[in-house]
Amino acid sequence: MSNPLRILVTDDSIVLRRVLGMTLGEDPELEVVHAASNGREAVDAVATQQFDVVIMDVEMPVMDGIEATAEIRQLNADLPIVMFSSVTSAGADATFRALTAGANDYVPKPSRVGHVTNAFQQIRDELLPKIKGWGRRYQRLRSETKTTPVARKPQRPSFRAKHPADVIAIGVSTGGPDALAKLIPALPNDLRVPVLIVQHMPPVFTELLAKRLDAMSPLSVKEAAAGESIHPGGVWIAPGGQHMVVRNQGAHLQVELDDGPPVQSCKPAVNVLFDSVAECYGDRALAVVLTGMGRDGCDGAHRIRDAGGQVIVQDEHTSVVWGMPAAVANAGLADGQFPLDEIGAEIVQRTHAAKAPRTLQTQSS
Repeated sequence: MSNPLRILVTDDSIVLRRVLGMTLGEDPELEVVHAASNGREAVDAVATQQFDVVIMDVEMPVMDGIEATAEIRQLNADLPIVMFSSVTSAGADATFRALTAGANDYVPKPSRVGHVTNAFQQIRDELLPKIKGWGRRYQRLRSETKTTPVARKPQRPSFRAKHPADVIAIGVSTGGPDALAKLIPALPNDLRVPVLIVQHMPPVFTELLAKRLDAMSPLSVKEAAAGESIHPGGVWIAPGGQHMVVRNQGAHLQVELDDGPPVQSCKPAVNVLFDSVAECYGDRALAVVLTGMGRDGCDGAHRIRDAGGQVIVQDEHTSVVWGMPAAVANAGLADGQFPLDEIGAEIVQRTHAAKAPRTLQTQSS
């Protein structure tokens, strides 16, 4: 077993510090090394001790989580910081300001759970996987700096699709805000296809995620609304708590929202989006499965492959949790596995440039 992950818990509530300490302490893979009551204490601790993950509250006295995150980033550019914040509108806005300041991810605090045991279970279900995903990735990064890096040959199979993609459908979960903040700004402003995204997130957060990405990207990014026409160069994010699908409406395609039950415990679900994309776009669809827990997206990727479309996934090395991409890859559905920083170029190649080899072959014949 790897060394236990060293955790810094930061929250001004002594009750929450104790709850986190008790819950995380039950797991032999985790060790709560230090608990700070405000951001200043957290920054001082990072300056003097070694941690693998920082859990950070947002609203605290002396120094809040946003300021603390910015200062920790000056001390350590790679140390994972997971925000632990309320799901209120104000809390969500502050969380996204923390993500902008350099936090890697977030987990909503338990609310209206009825009993403290339910709060413990919510922490186990939602916070522990993110701590382990980010922490193990950080341990790998640290170990690699002590050894000679091994050259990696990127997997670039030839296109099997008959046509370049006319739509990009992206599914992502754990580690998604950070991954999307790198991928979406990497797409060019002349992208000739629409982009549809399902990120597993509660309501309010998806709207703020869209606003954050819109400010960072040359493309127009927004939270999807029912009945909107889909056009090239636009990016739509499924609202938290609603499935997003594509529908044919005469001469054009549009986004529709579905308030049906969760699919594989997910709402919005990647599978629901991928199924509708396969139906509407067939062999001109490109599915992209990024970092995330679980298997959501695997069944939908099968539908897209059956329709003749393309599927690519984020590789294990750059994924926070290689669950969703692994499910697709292990099922033999992926046309390629790529590190996150190469996926933007791969998308462009499979849309803008996919016709180039055939054109050259025609000229030479």
